[in-house]
Amino acid sequence: MIVVAVVGPTATGKSDLALDLAQALGTDRAPAEIVNADAYQLYRGMDVGTAKVPPAERRGITHHQLDVLDPVQDASVARYQHDARADLDAIAARGARAVVVGGSGLYVRALLDQMDFPGTDPAVRDRLEARAEAEGRRALHAELERLDPQAAESIGPHNTRRIVRALEVIEITGRPYTANLPRQEYVRPAVQIGLDCSREVLDARVGSRVDRMWDGGLVDEVRRLASPEQGGTGPGLGVTAARAVGYAEVLAWWRGESTEAEAREAVTANTRRLARKQMGWFGRDPRVHWLDAAAPHLLDDALQIVADADAGTLPVAGTEPVRRSLGS
Repeated sequence: MIVVAVVGPTATGKSDLALDLAQALGTDRAPAEIVNADAYQLYRGMDVGTAKVPPAERRGITHHQLDVLDPVQDASVARYQHDARADLDAIAARGARAVVVGGSGLYVRALLDQMDFPGTDPAVRDRLEARAEAEGRRALHAELERLDPQAAESIGPHNTRRIVRALEVIEITGRPYTANLPRQEYVRPAVQIGLDCSREVLDARVGSRVDRMWDGGLVDEVRRLASPEQGGTGPGLGVTAARAVGYAEVLAWWRGESTEAEAREAVTANTRRLARKQMGWFGRDPRVHWLDAAAPHLLDDALQIVADADAGTLPVAGTEPVRRSLGS
């Protein structure tokens, strides 16, 4: 059964559409199930700031990859790929439809596309880093250019960390570094539905969302999660969790880097910036079928895309016009 993925910028209503689709596509014998693809919704307790759908509002639909990490842990795309693909396998075995939803582009790609995660070898990395120190990064870049010209062109001669990583992967795998990069090839049948809207509408939605989060207890949530050293009373926010929009700005306020009003304004500005970044990511994928998030018949339009995908009558990727209001 084709996996349905709802993607796009934050604040466009992806969670609501995913719930509507899951209800419409499920049956009594095989209810549809939702798989989260938002990196920060993986964390327990990060609810208000990530706009996580509360359990009471999930309409009885099973959700996967929510609340699977403690905030002190660092998220791993490779671990997510392994666990979320196992969820898709289990859902398929039950004869049910999987609806993936999220705006973390790398996580969506890791779940749906051909994407390998080579391991690491500390000894190899240490040796390469020592060579970079002794011979200079340009010498290593020249070696990368000989072994994988495409990777060398993409990385450039100034990013020592990425040059070292590329050479490490080549030595570990015996293949070019670029052979391990994600490819726009689904590992199982899938269709992506993207939600978009005008910049003005999205900015207004973001502003309203931040107001709801602030009024709904975002500051108290950060306080419960952050450690005393971070200004809170909880076990602490790890490196990944502390970078989340909403949490990072509150922590900066507590460090004396801003006022509360400035922190709130920063959350709004950074959420809008995140939305544009997400649109840039998903807008580059010609396989996404875009819908207007404010369309009056949004669910019907989305269901028609799914029906066409099931019937094999969707246009070939890249042959239909793609409307991108945020990325343009």
